[in-house]
Parts: sequence; C-alpha cells; structure tokens
Amino acid sequence: QVHLAESGGGSVQAGGSLRLSCAHSELRYDRFCMGWFRQAPGKEREGVAYIMDDATTTYKDAVKGRFTISKDNAKNTLYLDMKSLPPSDTALYYCAADACWRFRRWWSSGFSDEAYWGQGTQVSVSA
Repeated sequence: QVHLAESGGGSVQAGGSLRLSCAHSELRYDRFCMGWFRQAPGKEREGVAYIMDDATTTYKDAVKGRFTISKDNAKNTLYLDMKSLPPSDTALYYCAADACWRFRRWWSSGFSDEAYWGQGTQVSVSA
C-alpha cells in the first residue's frame, strides 16, 4: 500500500506564495508519475501539474509560470511551489501517484480510482 500525505496549505492574501509538500512511501512502479490536483467548492477535481520519472513536467495552462512542481527522490517528497496566487486558486489540493503509462491517460480528467491519493491540504487565497 502506498501512502501519500500532503502538507503546507494555509491562508494567504492574493499575490502571496505557498509551498505544498507530499511525503510518500516507496513507489514500486518501474516508471511512475506524480501530480498535484485541486478541487474547489462546487467544482470537479482538476489536474494542476504532474512530473514524470525523468522529471519532465506538465502544467495546467492557468498555472504556467506561477507554479513549479518538483520532487526529491531521496526524501520521497513531491513539491508544488505556488506564487502570485489569486483567489481563484483557492481549493483543496491533492497529490496523486500512478504508473506513468496509466497516469497520462486520466490526468486531464482529474481523477482515477486506480491511483494513490493523499487526503488533501487546503489552500485559501483572500482578495
């Protein structure tokens, strides 16, 4: 069983920054991808960014240039650095992990029940 635990969420004013972390247990796939997703009240979960085993990254258009996804394999931790936050970034942020061949299929839909998920960390941005 793979465990993921997000942290680093909080309340910030518009224009502020946050760093989210996702500590995870060992992932046994030969090639795995990890990503960040978010769900705002009344909206569906959406993909924000993901990173492949070779560190190639992909971002949702709305966050390009403001968010940076990275990982530290030695620490088994995934990060999401967020800056210039507007209120529209307010959401519950989740990290997820899955085999890359499967991850790329469902990333754009925002959810897969075959992936491993954390419990989420709340990000609230006030105007």
